[in-house]
Amino acid sequence: MNNKILLVDDELFQLKLLENLLKSHGYSCKIATSVKQAMKILDNFVPDLIISDYSMPHIDGFVFREQVLQNENVKDVPFIFLTSFNDSELVQKGLDLSALDYIPKNIPPQQLISKIKNITKAVEEQHKKSLSELRKVAEKLNLKNVPKEAPELNHFEIAFHNQTFQNYPGGDFIDFIKVDERYTFVILGDVMGKKWGAWFFSFSFLSYIRSAIRICVFDGNLSLATILNKINQVVYHDDFFDDVFSTLSIVLIDDKEGKLSYSGAGDLPLLKYNAANKSLETFKSQGLLLGFFEDGNYEEQDIEIDKEDELFIVSDGMMDFEIDGKKKSDLNVLKNRLLSYKKQGLSLEEIKNLLFNEHKTQIDDCSFITFKRK
Repeated sequence: MNNKILLVDDELFQLKLLENLLKSHGYSCKIATSVKQAMKILDNFVPDLIISDYSMPHIDGFVFREQVLQNENVKDVPFIFLTSFNDSELVQKGLDLSALDYIPKNIPPQQLISKIKNITKAVEEQHKKSLSELRKVAEKLNLKNVPKEAPELNHFEIAFHNQTFQNYPGGDFIDFIKVDERYTFVILGDVMGKKWGAWFFSFSFLSYIRSAIRICVFDGNLSLATILNKINQVVYHDDFFDDVFSTLSIVLIDDKEGKLSYSGAGDLPLLKYNAANKSLETFKSQGLLLGFFEDGNYEEQDIEIDKEDELFIVSDGMMDFEIDGKKKSDLNVLKNRLLSYKKQGLSLEEIKNLLFNEHKTQIDDCSFITFKRK
């Protein structure tokens, strides 16, 4: 957990006291003096814990709890009631709304901190246990949307890295489809959403992608635009994918001629480090998200890559970061960092460690694939 707490109480003095106490013990807090203000905060902020008074004017804490339970983004966030009363009926009402605990307002500060630590620790341990069980099921079913290793090619060196959000299996998927000794398709996609929902749909997208590639290869057609159009047509007309969309970057490697071609669907631009002039070039696709419209407007382009150049395919999580509890996305920040690292002559392993260092607040699945000429 990242120790982010939302505090809700109509008594501002009490709220500030609690905020200062929690901050002094390393917690990051947001405060709200009403349910309306709290729900507005939750539109852009997902805390690790919510602590709310239940005796508030206009809208009380019980109604707030009901609203939280109806919000898909925050319904699973642990919830504690703060109260100055000790009414067994009210306590039971809160517990019936799946509140984890009640904390009296006059509790000694150290006891309050201990309670919060114990609750967050118990929730985190349960989270780890559930995640471990789900991973075991996925492993038994041999469900993987990221390969163990990249293929060995004659003229290109390929590397990749995938780090899921909060260690949940996520919606980013990677695949390498080696047709023969000459042609290899490289895939990076991102199903919209987080955690298990996106992970579940990623296998269906991968299945369609693999099938479309095999059909086109069998017909002798290696056009990336044609392949994307076939995938998009199937996804668009499949009711299973209602309101489920995915980005896709697809690169075809011609290992005999040493050439790369690229097409994309709603993806981020490919980034190429040009070693000759120490600059970063971008290759942007015009294609739309898979399944968004019947005609995705897909086209393809060739990319020249010389020795010492390096090509990066990235998912959108690579440019996402968090400031004051709000998600921000800035591709230029990622580009500037990559360019700086390449100019310093850092290895790919060093760059990966810097991009995924322990101080970075990850708010989405993060994936990249790199290409270098041998």
